[in-house]
Amino acid sequence: MTAGAPMKPATTAVHAGLGAPRPGEPVLSPLVPATSFYADPDVIGFSANDLGDDAPHFYARWSNPSAAALEARLARLEAAEAALSFASGMAAISGLFLHRLKAGDHLVLSNVCYAGVAELARALPNHGVAVTAVDTSDLAAVANALRPETKLVHIETPANPILRLADIAALADLAHQTGAALSVDSTLATPIATQPIQLGADFVVHSLTKYACGHGDALGGAVIGKNDAIAALRRDALIHLGAAINPFAAWLILRGLETLPQRMAAHANNACSVAGFLESAPGVKRVIYPGLPSHPQHALARRQMRNFSGMVSFVVDDGAEVARRLAQKLKLVAYAVSLGKTRSLIFHIPTADLLRSSFHLEGRDAESYRDWAGDGVFRLSVGIEDADDIIADLEQALLR
Repeated sequence: MTAGAPMKPATTAVHAGLGAPRPGEPVLSPLVPATSFYADPDVIGFSANDLGDDAPHFYARWSNPSAAALEARLARLEAAEAALSFASGMAAISGLFLHRLKAGDHLVLSNVCYAGVAELARALPNHGVAVTAVDTSDLAAVANALRPETKLVHIETPANPILRLADIAALADLAHQTGAALSVDSTLATPIATQPIQLGADFVVHSLTKYACGHGDALGGAVIGKNDAIAALRRDALIHLGAAINPFAAWLILRGLETLPQRMAAHANNACSVAGFLESAPGVKRVIYPGLPSHPQHALARRQMRNFSGMVSFVVDDGAEVARRLAQKLKLVAYAVSLGKTRSLIFHIPTADLLRSSFHLEGRDAESYRDWAGDGVFRLSVGIEDADDIIADLEQALLR
């Protein structure tokens, strides 16, 4: 690295957020579990409304050194100005929505996204916020959904659980034409694959519980964007909603980020091998993986993603029966929810249940979802075990 040149992702993941090297200081970012900090009465007041951009740590619901180190590293990885950590990914999105949207405003939301986000959005009309759920892979549909009162467009790419993509740069242009901001849930992509801010997005959201942590031992979330917007989000959503990240969780996730580039390379390489096996496996009707040429948006994936991540979805006949068999027969792959861990995880998501309980899709939107997912999709989070071992376990469990 030459003087003044930006660090590469693998270096950023280890070094960003650390203090200047000084004798006697720890090499690693320390865990600081304190909830209160010595205060200067001439610098900071009792109310969060007086919080300045350069205010020192005062109370852990406002900020904490361990959370601050995590935020600095996330911002650098996303090539953004600032980041704000929360207690979970849902806390991050809830904070962003409740901060940016008020009565009379309008939200355009991807009609396929994390189930908790879809369920949260259905409650927003109770607060006077109109919501339009739309296929955000269809630029014309998004353009038709935009209104003068649209304040936020929220997308997820790849979308959970069918790995449908959305064109971030094109959607940023559409949103900005009407004065709306674009937020991108990039949890499945991670900053190793995609940096949405560099493509025109205003906010990036992550469930840090997933790939960022990588070990399944800490909950966390983050919103990343410009300095002023993140500072306002801290003063409002973080401090008043109270969903501050636990310092120990922040420290665990910060540790996890150190190996994110290497883990994502392993996840993606394994997922490519597993997806290739599944495409030829008896009984598998469809495999969905952005890195496969068979993915209908493979060209967009190649343009927008530097890493195709570790998520593979596939469809079989009689998914409920196959799910029971996998839960009983798998030895290495865990039949469990969540994703992004070092260990491979698989879970069956029945289409009828998801459309009824979370997405509430009907008509053409429901048909479009079924075109991708059939009667149900297996969401497979491919871990960092040896790919041959993952494939062998899947093969023996899929056999009747």
